[in-house]
Amino acid sequence: MAYSSQTPLHSWKLTREEAVALQNELAGRILLEDQLDEVRYVAGVDMAINEENEMAHAAVVLLTYPALEVVERHIYEEPLRMPYIPGLLSFREAPAVLGAFHKLHQRADLVMVDGQGIAHPRRMGIATHLGLWLDIPTIGCAKSILVGTYDKTQLGEEAGSYVPLIYKKAIIGAMVRTRTRVNPMIISPGHKISLETSIKYVLACSKGYRLPEPTRLADKLSKDNTTPVDPSPTEMNFTVSYDSPQPDAKNMNIQVNQFKLW
Repeated sequence: MAYSSQTPLHSWKLTREEAVALQNELAGRILLEDQLDEVRYVAGVDMAINEENEMAHAAVVLLTYPALEVVERHIYEEPLRMPYIPGLLSFREAPAVLGAFHKLHQRADLVMVDGQGIAHPRRMGIATHLGLWLDIPTIGCAKSILVGTYDKTQLGEEAGSYVPLIYKKAIIGAMVRTRTRVNPMIISPGHKISLETSIKYVLACSKGYRLPEPTRLADKLSKDNTTPVDPSPTEMNFTVSYDSPQPDAKNMNIQVNQFKLW
C-alpha cells in the first residue's frame, strides 16, 4: 500500500478548543511554494456523509496525468468522529479520507480535494490538512466560498478566466471559471504548491464540467452505494505518458505571482 507507513500527524481525539489550537499550530507548517516532481498520477478526493447513520463515506480516485485515465478507485467508510462545526470540517472528514488513501497501491503526485485549502479562517481547510498529513502537494477545489471576497466585474465568462479571492487584504485563492458561463470554482493551494500552479493544474484537469475531472469522479464515486472493484494490473489497459507537459491555462486575465499570498 502506498501510504500504509505514513507517520500519524496528530491524534483525532480532540475537543473543539484543542482542534482550533492545533489548526493554528499546523498553519505554521504550510508550504506555498511548488514542491512537485513530474506529475504522473493525480488523485481526486470527495466525501459523502450519511447523517442518518452518522457514517462518513470517503472516495479517492487515482488518474494518470495528463491522460486522466482512471487507475484506481477506493471507498472507505467509518463512523463520524465529530459533529459538523464550521471551520473544523477536516476533523470530521479527513480520517475517512486517510483510510481511503491507505488503500491506494500507487502513490499520487498531486491531490485535488473537494474542499478548501488555505481559503479558510485559519488557513487550514481539509486540503491543507490532508497535504500536511500525507506530505503531498494538495489543491483545494471548493464549490462555495467559506471566507473572502472577489471582484465579480473582473471575472470573465469564458473557461480559464480567474480573479483573486481576498481575505484580510491578502490573496487566499482564486475564483476560477472552469466552464464557460458556469459558476466559478474556489481554488486555493493546500500544501507544497503555489496558487498559480494550482490554477494551472485545475484547468488542465477540467474536461468541460464545472468540477475538475479528479474531484468530479470522486464526487460520483462517493455517492455510489456500490463499492467498485479495483482493476488488477492485467486489466488496466492504459498508456502512461512520461513526457507530461506543464499544464497551460487559457485566457489568464491576472498574474497570481504579482500578489502576496496570505
